Amino acid sequence: QVQLVASGGGSVQAGGSLRLSCATFAVAYDVYCMAWFRQGPGQEREGVASIASDGTTTYADSVKGRFTISKDNAVNTLYLQMNSVKPEDTAMYYCAAVATGYGSSRCPLSRMTFRYWGRGTQVTVSS
Repeated sequence: QVQLVASGGGSVQAGGSLRLSCATFAVAYDVYCMAWFRQGPGQEREGVASIASDGTTTYADSVKGRFTISKDNAVNTLYLQMNSVKPEDTAMYYCAAVATGYGSSRCPLSRMTFRYWGRGTQVTVSS
């Protein structure tokens, strides 16, 4: 049974860094597309970054050049490295996954794409 467990959230000052982790269970990294989403207070859940089963990455314009998504098959963990954070990055962050096939480059940042979701981890950025 697929399970996703996000961690690493916390409070950080603007300009600082934070790394989120998502431990995965029963997820084959060469078959699954995985992503990070976030939802701020009173806002819709939005895609932040995705990584396809072939390693292709996609980023929201708001985080390009600041955030990096990666995965480590050896420890079954998805990461989101957040650098130069801003107060507008404050949100609950969620990891998500869906099986898309071996070696696929397809991994759109759309909520409707993903079947499996972890519980969120809160990130708060102070100015």
